[in-house]
Amino acid sequence: MKLSVRLFLGYFFLVAVAGQLVLLLVVRQISPGVRTALEASLVDTANLLAELAAPDLRAGRIGDGAFAAAIQRYATRPIAADIFHFSKRSLDYRVYVTDAQGIVVFDSAHQALGANYSRWNDVYLTLQGRYGARSSLADPGDNASSVLHVAAPVRDGGRLIGVVTVAYPSALLQPVIEDSEAAVRRGAFWLFGAALAFGALFTWRLTRSIDLLVGFARAVASGGKATPPKLRSAEMATLAQALETMREALEGKQYAERYVQTLTHEMKSPLAAIRGAAELLEEPLPESDRHRFAANVREQAERLDQLIERMLGLAALEHRQALSDPAPVDLAELLRTVVEDKTAQFARSGVRVEIEAEPALSVLGEGFLLRQAFANLLDNALAFSPPGGRIEIGAERRGEEAVVRIRDHGPGIPDYATGRLFERFYSLPRPDTGRKSTGLGLAFVREVALLHRGHVAVGNAEGGGAEAVLALPAM
Repeated sequence: MKLSVRLFLGYFFLVAVAGQLVLLLVVRQISPGVRTALEASLVDTANLLAELAAPDLRAGRIGDGAFAAAIQRYATRPIAADIFHFSKRSLDYRVYVTDAQGIVVFDSAHQALGANYSRWNDVYLTLQGRYGARSSLADPGDNASSVLHVAAPVRDGGRLIGVVTVAYPSALLQPVIEDSEAAVRRGAFWLFGAALAFGALFTWRLTRSIDLLVGFARAVASGGKATPPKLRSAEMATLAQALETMREALEGKQYAERYVQTLTHEMKSPLAAIRGAAELLEEPLPESDRHRFAANVREQAERLDQLIERMLGLAALEHRQALSDPAPVDLAELLRTVVEDKTAQFARSGVRVEIEAEPALSVLGEGFLLRQAFANLLDNALAFSPPGGRIEIGAERRGEEAVVRIRDHGPGIPDYATGRLFERFYSLPRPDTGRKSTGLGLAFVREVALLHRGHVAVGNAEGGGAEAVLALPAM
């Protein structure tokens, strides 16, 4: 089966299922929605009538007073209202009033005068100081004869003296509900048809674009010259450009060559030192010189091992597009852990570390990578700190970011190196030994920052020394 047919059938299935579910949900909500609107209207009406009935009920003339006369006039009023395409020709409210014991003292329908309604929910709940309403069948054998009753308390000041109930036959709502459901179904039918037409057009355009891209890829694979197709879709045009970029990268092998050349260049110096020391060790030497050259071989071997490990770690990090398992990371706790790991190094150099971190300052990320990043920044600060110096570490929230500052009080950064600090293999000589590091630490920190949607900067601090600032989105 062709891709276009599979796409269209899959789209048809999804639209049909989703449309049917939405239609069912909407249709099922029409009836409750209409009934809810009716009940809300009855609440307003009942409370209004309760205020109008209060004087007559208080005076004991509720059955023949002004309130009763007004209700009777209401029942005989002629009405001819065209509401949209519905015609209303009768007034259908039934109103009855009970006293404080639930005895009916007025009934506009003359059906229950003197009856005890104290156990009906509309009267019972209202007399209890709660919202009273009920739905009852006028004909127990006919489920369509439901009548909605909503009550409101009649008060004399703060004293409850009775209850007014307004009743409305729910069956009168059925034509409105059925008409609304029919309108929804008609709209859903036309919407479904339009969705299918759009799906067919979308499938045709998508498969046509894919066919053009397949032809381009085959031309590239055969070794022929080909230009990426011009496509109107922004996504497909981007994909075509990406294929062209990939072809250029594969043909030129620029990425691999650059890494190999750089790594080879960086490895030459330690390899030359190892070779020279090995040649000298083959000759008779004083014991002190032998130990010195052996130590040099070990040092250079460790440098090579560190260079390779960091290179592999950086290459792996550069190819990652997102965090694999992000979790909340407490920055204050993480910084204290990094400092504790380097306690021995601080003790040897006499450098003291001061930490000021806001409590409960967290970021969403990978704790292992952040720990490595902070360790690299702290290693740099330690390497450039004078003996007995001070390193200041601060962590605080600035707007939506958690900002970590690591500052040393060393010689600072020369102007010529300011723009190159994040280049791979670029390193400044250490003040105490004159030797350089692998030059991959800051590049690693930058990749960690980017992976966490943050940024890092290194520059000279006011008052001397260098300062690294790593900002990450705060939780």
